[in-house]
Amino acid sequence: MLPGAREGAAGERMEKSMVRLIMNGCNGKMGQVISRLAAQDPEVELAAGIDIADDGHNPYPVFSDIFKCDVEADVLIDFSTASAVDRVLDYCVARSLPCVLCTTGLDEKQLEKVKECSEQIPLLRSANMSMGINLLLKLVREAAGVLAQAGFDVEIVEKHHNQKLDAPSGTALALADAINGELGDSYRYVYDRSGRREKRDSREIGISAVRGGTIVGDHDVIFAGEDEVITFSHRAYSKTVFAQGAIQAGKFLAGKSAGMYDMSHVIADSLAK
Repeated sequence: MLPGAREGAAGERMEKSMVRLIMNGCNGKMGQVISRLAAQDPEVELAAGIDIADDGHNPYPVFSDIFKCDVEADVLIDFSTASAVDRVLDYCVARSLPCVLCTTGLDEKQLEKVKECSEQIPLLRSANMSMGINLLLKLVREAAGVLAQAGFDVEIVEKHHNQKLDAPSGTALALADAINGELGDSYRYVYDRSGRREKRDSREIGISAVRGGTIVGDHDVIFAGEDEVITFSHRAYSKTVFAQGAIQAGKFLAGKSAGMYDMSHVIADSLAK
């Protein structure tokens, strides 16, 4: 049965109930895009927002302190900053509230906390909420299994706007992890070659970051062999693709049991419908 669906007395499937969302980081750029899309989606309702300040323009209540938010909801979506994630996780665990964690740049201690919290609540974490990027993860895994054995080198180049704080992007690292996992985690990551004067090692994945202008998000995965190059590319032209993915993830996570989920589960669920 679909998440949130129920059956009538005769066993017929009833309509899914509306999924009520809390948006952490509601006044940020991503929060506002999600607010706009949620208002147009008959299957979701933005019940409340969390942000450091509120100018009153949102059609839902906004709380400056997440622990003062007492609005009933089915899922929390977090698009904030890494420094806010610990309180978000504590809040969701305290309320047994499913969490779609979209914030990147988490340190190792926070990643361990995410894992621990997923044992108590349903938690979906993804470095990139785009459905296209998550399909790309699958494709580069398959390519790596063939091309690495044929001696192809792997390089990843990511480009983002000049306001992005973390580098390399969480998506670039997710792409590298997908490739490395396919290769038995036998490769190491190289982020800077400026201080090295040596030939490239065959078992390394180079990751380069570009920051400039208003680039929403570009990722190229380059498999470079002898006399041929294969490049997988993804271009995001607006933040809408990430917001759409986050809302789909929220719908998916509502009513789920505790555990760690990612966008591959959302994609599989969409294909099954």
